[in-house]
Amino acid sequence: MTLLKGKNIVLGITGCIAAYKTAELIRLLVKSGANVEVIMTESATRFITPLTLSTLSQNKVYIDMFEEPENYSIDHISLADKADIIIVVPATANIIGKVANGIADDLLSSTIMAARSPVFIAPAMNTNMWNNSIVQENINKLRVKGYYFINPESGDLACGYKGDGRLRNINDIFAEVSDYFNIETPLKSKKILITIGPTREYIDPVRFITNKSSGKMGVAIAEEANRLGADVTVITSVPVSLEGIRIEMVETTSQMQEALKKHFCSADILIMAAAVADYTVKNYSDSKIKKSSSQSELTLNLAKTPDLLEQIAGIKTGNQIVIGFAAETNDLIANAKHKLESKKLDMIVANDVSRNDIGMNSDYNEVSFIYPDSKIEQLSKTTKQKVAVELMKRAIELVNKT
Repeated sequence: MTLLKGKNIVLGITGCIAAYKTAELIRLLVKSGANVEVIMTESATRFITPLTLSTLSQNKVYIDMFEEPENYSIDHISLADKADIIIVVPATANIIGKVANGIADDLLSSTIMAARSPVFIAPAMNTNMWNNSIVQENINKLRVKGYYFINPESGDLACGYKGDGRLRNINDIFAEVSDYFNIETPLKSKKILITIGPTREYIDPVRFITNKSSGKMGVAIAEEANRLGADVTVITSVPVSLEGIRIEMVETTSQMQEALKKHFCSADILIMAAAVADYTVKNYSDSKIKKSSSQSELTLNLAKTPDLLEQIAGIKTGNQIVIGFAAETNDLIANAKHKLESKKLDMIVANDVSRNDIGMNSDYNEVSFIYPDSKIEQLSKTTKQKVAVELMKRAIELVNKT
């Protein structure tokens, strides 16, 4: 509980039936010693009264962006500057869309735009809205820019539907916030190198072959490693904004290979979360290949790309840790074990990419951590942030053994 003592937490509440649950969240935060400043959207006041939240937080509740400011301070700037963390509970599709697209037309969205502190977002909405492709694109956009999401649960919704979209249990949200302020930094002296996203292999200047990897898993790992105090470098093909993390952009497998050669020698831990292309186009065309009316087919000659994981694991020193990923559609454990052994890895994370509810381009994953001594630790379906937490716990154990 002492983790939150003296912390300034700005709690944003938007117009959703789950807004009433924030009363309990405020109670838990205040009881733990946090100073809670509440910003409500106009719609949120239709679901729970500002008086209730002011009484619980023992602070003024902010609603109107154009209210006369106190002490000549502009509310959205002063609140943003004061915040150690901003959490939006519940977050509607509307506020997510605003933030994702740089819209700041009320006090809450303006405060988030002005914030330098971490922003946690706990969505709650109808299941069809949650699964809407536009909403998911907005969420993905914010994830890669470093926003933290506390994903909703699946269950009965107030609208009568059943499915994903119900606000996460308040105790879970409180735990996520508390965990963020865990100031232990077991990786403070360690350098961690992480590869993120797919690689592209160009056919001509405008076309390429690639895979479904979104980079979400790698981003979550980078954020967790950074939180644990590590000096983190990411090599990524996915545009990301990660505060305090060194970023090197690449596109092709050969570019990732060169970046790995440059950074691996100084790394204590390498986590190969990238989905590297297995094949590249053998005869790249310098000009765009034109579609011919007389030609009904186009044949591409492919050549194997270098096995980056095998190459890098083969040159590691005794104290370096190399962790790989195995994305499989069948014989998951057997194929992952073979990859672990053949490439002489310190650990491999196996996940089934044949399922639509986990793995590539999903917010969730279900993995098995496999070790050279054949020990297997399984992690049930959970968010990729939780997978990252569990992965880094095991990485720390591996480091401590060297």
